[in-house]
Amino acid sequence: MPQTQYTNEEIAQRAEEIYRRCIRDKVMPQDKGKFLIVDIESGDYEVDEDDLAAEDRLLARRPEGVFYLLRVGYTTAYTLGGTMVEDKE
Repeated sequence: MPQTQYTNEEIAQRAEEIYRRCIRDKVMPQDKGKFLIVDIESGDYEVDEDDLAAEDRLLARRPEGVFYLLRVGYTTAYTLGGTMVEDKE
C-alpha cells in the first residue's frame, strides 16, 4: 500500500468536503444507502451496493489514489450492532 502524506483526520476532512461540495447532489436520493469511495486528490469516485466492487473500480483508475469510503445519505459507512444515522444535510 502506498504511503500518504495525509493524516487519517485530513483524509476524512477532505473527503467529506469534496462529497458535500461536488458529489452529494449528484448521488442523492437515488443512491442513498450505497457505498461511495472517493479519491481525495482527484475527486474521482465510485458508487456501488458492494463496497469492494466500488473500491476495485476506483483503484483500477487511480492506483496511487488516497481513498475514503462513506455511505450515501448516512453519517457512517458501517455500524457495529447499532442503527445507521441519516445525514441531515
